[in-house]
Amino acid sequence: MSYLKLDIYTISFELFITTHRLTFKLPKYELYELGSQIRRASDSVNSNIVEGYGRRIYKADYLRFLTISHGSCDETTNHLRKVVRLYPELATECQDVLEKYLLLGGKIHNYIEYVKNNWRT
Repeated sequence: MSYLKLDIYTISFELFITTHRLTFKLPKYELYELGSQIRRASDSVNSNIVEGYGRRIYKADYLRFLTISHGSCDETTNHLRKVVRLYPELATECQDVLEKYLLLGGKIHNYIEYVKNNWRT
């Protein structure tokens, strides 16, 4: 099996691409402030799933990286909430992405529980 077959990887990768592009619609003065924070948090969701999968032989390491990914998902949703409030012209688009991250967070949580209860090292 490969991490490419994990739903949480596929969803997080597509959301990263969408979110990355969305941040460039922010005002110029936000590109290196809030925009950069969003891009890095979104990338972390996806990258920690991949890095954790590479260490999956060690259950504790895998869970640690999945937990970091879940935290980054929460961070991304928090930043997107800021955009919704600060920039009404982007609110609809950001709200759609935000809702997808909320669903992803639930999926990551469920996968963490699955690994805790079923993963053998």
